[in-house]
Amino acid sequence: MQKTDLSKYNNDWYKQSNLTRGFLVSALWYIINALFINSYLLIPSSIKKSLLKFFGAKIGKNVTMKPNINIKYPWNLEIGDNVWLGEELWIDSLGKVKIGDNCCLSQGAMLLSGNHDYKKPTFDLIVKDIILEEGVWIGAKSVVCGGTTCHSHAVLSVNSVATKSLDAYGIYQGNPAQLVRQREITIR
Repeated sequence: MQKTDLSKYNNDWYKQSNLTRGFLVSALWYIINALFINSYLLIPSSIKKSLLKFFGAKIGKNVTMKPNINIKYPWNLEIGDNVWLGEELWIDSLGKVKIGDNCCLSQGAMLLSGNHDYKKPTFDLIVKDIILEEGVWIGAKSVVCGGTTCHSHAVLSVNSVATKSLDAYGIYQGNPAQLVRQREITIR
């Protein structure tokens, strides 16, 4: 029976990939993130967006960013127009994270593009992109795992975990998330 041996863990391939920006840029981002983005200070979304763009994020118009959002690497982040980002959102953007127009990511949600291969004794890093298409709603305290695409207007209910892609207009619930019904958007 093999055992995990973290002394042999090596993610040099990731450090050398185009997903990273080197120690100095990462360290500067860590400080800026802690002071302005991942903070309960009431800093306007416009300032937060400008800082994210300076570090390479692509951000659309009319993006609302609540307090205490944690973003790992903004250079791997793309956000569309009319997006709401709730309090205590965690975007672990080791891989590319694309958030489409009119998406809502509720408080405490997590987008986790990085994971580890528990089958290997070296616990190798796994990085997979996340795509949230137009109109997706990620409920409070929900988790979207790497390699997942949430198709147009899909909903991931409160405290659910998406480990595979969600169909368009599907409402998903549970861990792992399962389709429970179809989303109907009515015009009044």
